Amino acid sequence: MSKLMNWKELPPCDTLAAKTAEAFETGDWRMGEKPVWHPEICIHCMICWISCPDSSVTVKDGKMTGFDYKHCKGCGICAKECPTKPNKAITMEKE
Repeated sequence: MSKLMNWKELPPCDTLAAKTAEAFETGDWRMGEKPVWHPEICIHCMICWISCPDSSVTVKDGKMTGFDYKHCKGCGICAKECPTKPNKAITMEKE
């Protein structure tokens, strides 16, 4: 049995430069639902922006402006984390 390596002994691995995912439009991976923003309810808390694993929440001047559907995979995390109640500023709707 071989000895386990510590982190200093691991060989270098492949890494990619930052922001390489921008080149790949992954929005067509969505499974039937997409987030819809309701600006009249939005409080611009930016929790959706922080929570989005795909960086698909668009922002200008510190305020939400919508979604980048070319990269949004429709996971629904933004809608789940949205704190506005009773109505949500982000809802998941069928495409």
